[in-house]
Parts: sequence; C-alpha cells; structure tokens
Amino acid sequence: MSLYSLLGLSSSATGAEIERAYRRLARRFHPGINPGDRAAEQMYGQIQEAYRVLGSPELRREYDRGASMPAARIEATAAAFEGFDFTAPAEGASAATFAELFADVFQQAARDAVSPIRGADVSMSVTVPFANAMRGGVVTVSVTRQERCPTCHGGGRIARVETVCPACRGDGAQRWARGHMVFTKSCEACGGQGRLASEPCRPCHGAGVVPRTEVLTVPVPAGLESGTRIAVPGHGHAGAGGGASGDLYVTVDVPSHPFFSRVGRDLHVTVPVAVHEAALGAVVDIPGLDGPLRIRIPAGAGSGQPLRLRGAGVGSGAPGSRSEDAGDLVVTLHVVLPPQLDDRSRELLREFGRLNAGDVRRGWFEPLSADAKA
Repeated sequence: MSLYSLLGLSSSATGAEIERAYRRLARRFHPGINPGDRAAEQMYGQIQEAYRVLGSPELRREYDRGASMPAARIEATAAAFEGFDFTAPAEGASAATFAELFADVFQQAARDAVSPIRGADVSMSVTVPFANAMRGGVVTVSVTRQERCPTCHGGGRIARVETVCPACRGDGAQRWARGHMVFTKSCEACGGQGRLASEPCRPCHGAGVVPRTEVLTVPVPAGLESGTRIAVPGHGHAGAGGGASGDLYVTVDVPSHPFFSRVGRDLHVTVPVAVHEAALGAVVDIPGLDGPLRIRIPAGAGSGQPLRLRGAGVGSGAPGSRSEDAGDLVVTLHVVLPPQLDDRSRELLREFGRLNAGDVRRGWFEPLSADAKA
C-alpha cells in the first residue's frame, strides 16, 4: 500500500490536504484513544511514518521518484508520538502555549510534594494597668484561632461505606488534554484507588481546621514596659499537613499613671507637704502600688528634697513577687502654703518671721555673684 493510499489521498494531494488527513487519522488511531488495541497501534505507527515522509518536501520527492519505505521503520515508530492529542491546532491563537502544556504536570508535582507547614502566628493587643505591669501578674485574653478539627484530626476526611469513585468511575486515573498533549494522572478524588472509603469532614468542610475561641491566662513579668510583646507558644493557627501550630503574640499597652512615673526600676512620686510638716517634721501616708505607705518627713525638710523607700518601686522576678532586685520609690517633697489664711494664721506667721529674722537668702547667690565678677 502506498503512503498516499494509507492517508486516503492521491499523489497530487497538496501539503494542506496531507496535514488534514494526518490529523484526522492520528486522532482516530491514537493509542490513548484505543488502549490495548494492537492493530490501532500499528496503524498509528504507519500513519506517523507516512506523514513524516509526505510532510517533508524533500522526502516526498524522493518517495515519488520510487524510494521504498522499510517495514521495520513503520514498526519502530508505532508509539513515536505517544502522549500527544492532535485535536487542537499547532499554530494560531488557539494553539497551546508551553506553560499550558505543562501547567497541570507541575501543579500535580507540587501537590504530591506537600510537606508539613507550620501554622500562622496570631497577634493581638491588651491593656495592662500600670500597677499590674510594675508588680507583675497575669492578664486574661480571648483569642479566636484556627484549630485542628477534632472530628477528622486535621485530615479533612472521615471514613464512610466504600463505593466506586464517581470521578474516575473506578479506574483510579483521570485523563485530560493540554493542546497537543494528553496526560494521565492519579485520580485526586480517590487517590488512585478507584474506590472511595472516606468523605469530606462535615464539621470543617474538608479544611481540616475549625475556628475556636479560647480564654488564656498570660503571665505578665514584673516591670513590663508598654509595647512589649509576650509570646505564648503553640496558641497560633493550626499547621497544615500535620505541621506545628503557630504562636500567639500579645503586645502590651501600659497606660501612664496619674501620679507615678518610672525611671528604670525606680518609681517617682511628688508629695505635697504643709509648711508646719516641713518645718517641724511629720509622719505622713503616701500612695504606693500595693496600697498606702508611711514615711517620716525630717524636720526642716525643703521643697524638692527627695526621700527614698527601698524596695517599693518596680518589682522583679516571678509575677507578683518582691525580691532584692526591686527598685525604690523616690518621694519628692513639695512644700505648699495653705490655700487661705485667716487673721490668726497671719499673725502667727508674722510672729514666726520675727523669731526667725535672719535673711534666708544670705549666701544663696554668692557663687553666682562670684561667677559674674569673674
């Protein structure tokens, strides 16, 4: 049989006619369309060889001059183009691109190579009162995160009565085409088994994770500063593919205190003192982080004089504990006059002035005067 007859053409067929005939017959006898058909496979090889010769102007001229085609060559090319689909054009706007031809192959490889992935971290902010941040303790937070589904244990599927897979009809494989290429891959629905023994988990809709809100008690170390991040390991979102859960990060906001200020591990507070308390000395109550404290004001104390209470400042160590490393409370005295003076008070102050007639400013400005003269 001549090559022209094999393609159903006359020797005067044009190149376009040869191309069309080849595509029609290759589609008809393609091994992918006729799996296990040995005759179709052999015919496909002969069609391939006929097109190889007649599709080439040089080889066609040699064939027309009487060159013969070895039978062995036909058998050798029986599966030369295995895996190709000729239903789509090779050129033009509808031709498949390289990316299209191999997109599914790469995607499948990526799916097969899935490894455990660590879950995402969760971040939140919480306000901690000044005293709690200085002394240490705990803060309660409510966190909503993705947790591994307890029904399917994160797998996304649960057991069911075994049935034939409807996606591949029990073959375990799916076939699809990209341009001129035909691919076969394991059925994703049944994992190549051809039968379904599980189904998507209903509580998590096959995702393997479910949202959960939980209340956590987060330890607050003593001396915490505003903007500090506290890590709570394992309380972030659940990981994929059996991966570990992420972490929870709590950013702490410590508002300023109405009368305490912080310098390192020391606390500072300004305490108003009456004139007679500063002059005669007194024992007064002042505020502290853990409640009122009592201090002794020495006689003759002046405005701006600091007094230090050891260990009453910023705590350290375990939450809620006091240790030798705790800071101090620095009390700055501020001598104030009575808001109103009656006649008796004025007379007493005049008497006080007559008894203490010395110039309190004597010698106060002498260093300044000496610098000015220099």
